[in-house]
Amino acid sequence: MNQHRKLATMPVAAREPTYLPLAVSAARAAIEAARDQRKAANAEVVCRYAEAAELAASECWTILVAGCDSPARRVLTGRLRSLTEATSRYVGLDCWFRAGSPHRQRVVGAEMRIAEAVTDGDGAEFAEAFVGYDQAVATAIVSTLSRPEARD
Repeated sequence: MNQHRKLATMPVAAREPTYLPLAVSAARAAIEAARDQRKAANAEVVCRYAEAAELAASECWTILVAGCDSPARRVLTGRLRSLTEATSRYVGLDCWFRAGSPHRQRVVGAEMRIAEAVTDGDGAEFAEAFVGYDQAVATAIVSTLSRPEARD
């Protein structure tokens, strides 16, 4: 009986993000933490794009493992680009494009690694690059939560 209760409360892997868990979680937290409508709306856009990229990544992974060529491989890069752009708007363009912005460099670099892995059909590189991309996007989102101007 106790074991049954534990199983019932475990998350269902098919419903939980597996490629962008930190980014999706950070975007959801940003929605909750938003103190004005504009910031909440921007966080909601980031969350929608993160969820769309998550789905595209899952489809792309299946295609990579099967060794096929499919539109799913090309769709992913567009979804990641949309998520990156939404993240930049959420973080703030002044911060994002400031010289030496560590967030922009990390996010864009990881996005490029994913695109290369998809082009090469390299599943190991794909998985590793997604870890970096997920962490970079989540870090960028969370960094705004601690900035005073991000709360107003």
